[in-house]
Amino acid sequence: MFTALGRTVVLVKDQDEALAFYRDVLGFTVLHDQLADGYRFLHIGLPGRQDGGLWLMPASGEDLSLVGAQTGGQPLLVLYTADLAAVRERLAAAGVETWADRHDSDGSSLHFRDLYGNVIIAAQVHRSAPA
Repeated sequence: MFTALGRTVVLVKDQDEALAFYRDVLGFTVLHDQLADGYRFLHIGLPGRQDGGLWLMPASGEDLSLVGAQTGGQPLLVLYTADLAAVRERLAAAGVETWADRHDSDGSSLHFRDLYGNVIIAAQVHRSAPA
């Protein structure tokens, strides 16, 4: 029925501030940035990936209370990496606190928050070699 996952909406207070965090700290790239009828459509994604990403949507009015809490304290995203140690170092260099380091036979992960408090999990999955 569906062919791809499009954009996940992330409510933000300031699109440029959010873009700076996701681009400069997490390495996202701009997929689409257009002003139409006074509204800015800002979509970001992982480098080399056009099919899925985040829509940084400005909150207003009552929606402002949902910024950083739109998932009720549960993780907003799980981002996969081939090098969790490098992610940990990059986050630390940017002053981002990490916690819940987990290492087991299936993989490793850690938790951190974006600039608004959304919980994100960085995970490195250990794939066993084919038999």
